[in-house]
Amino acid sequence: MTVTLRRMRASDLHEVLDIERKLFPEDAWSERMFASELEQPATRYYIVADEDGTVAGYAGLSAARGDQGDVTTIAVRADRHGEGIGTAMLADLIATAAARECRDVFLEVRADNHRARLLYLRTGFSEVGVRHAYYQPSGVDAVVMRLPIPRGDEPAEAAL
Repeated sequence: MTVTLRRMRASDLHEVLDIERKLFPEDAWSERMFASELEQPATRYYIVADEDGTVAGYAGLSAARGDQGDVTTIAVRADRHGEGIGTAMLADLIATAAARECRDVFLEVRADNHRARLLYLRTGFSEVGVRHAYYQPSGVDAVVMRLPIPRGDEPAEAAL
């Protein structure tokens, strides 16, 4: 079986919501929240990892042409963790942010989500702040992370 990344469609929302509720039971996005994001393709970019018609994961980016992109969500079905799906989706979001001329990509991650934090650190993100009690109703802090994206006229070392 092959996993391919493609744009998320409204018809994917049933599977996306199933994954969302299992992985984030306390602060899961609603169907309306996802639908609203899909209605803004000029500034929102949502993908799924599709394996023969089944959603193995999903991810989203908020980025108009300009300085900043924000990873809004990223999730992989629990039975597919460790297969590189999250890494592939994150790389796709970063490439999209670069194509939209973003200089930086930001995200918030639960302070207690060590697997995701390691993924982001391995990808080149750095921890730049904390949003206290960001996730509700649990009150878990969010770690704010940033990845600078070098422009075509900047050396790659500028991103370190």
